[in-house]
Amino acid sequence: MRGISRQHRRLSQGYVQLVERDGLLVPSKPRLRRGFPIKGLILTLIGFMLFKGFLFSQVGVINYNDRLDRLSQGTMIEQAGAWIMQDDPVTTAISGFMSNPF
Repeated sequence: MRGISRQHRRLSQGYVQLVERDGLLVPSKPRLRRGFPIKGLILTLIGFMLFKGFLFSQVGVINYNDRLDRLSQGTMIEQAGAWIMQDDPVTTAISGFMSNPF
């Protein structure tokens, strides 16, 4: 009786019904993921690199570098933005692919 009461208290805050292969409904508590969302971070990084490559291909190398030079002369936040937005091999590869896809 004590085991049944303990399980009832544990599952009373929320549970889901899982259907097993034999059709039996089994109550269980959903597991919460509390780890760092690595997949979201990677997708954000890929999206940012694609955005940088798109800007690089649309604005052009000379104008892009001029804008970065002006940005690097600004405040500390603008300098950090200029450092992040500087062209790198990945950005130039993405921009080359976007300007000539075939």
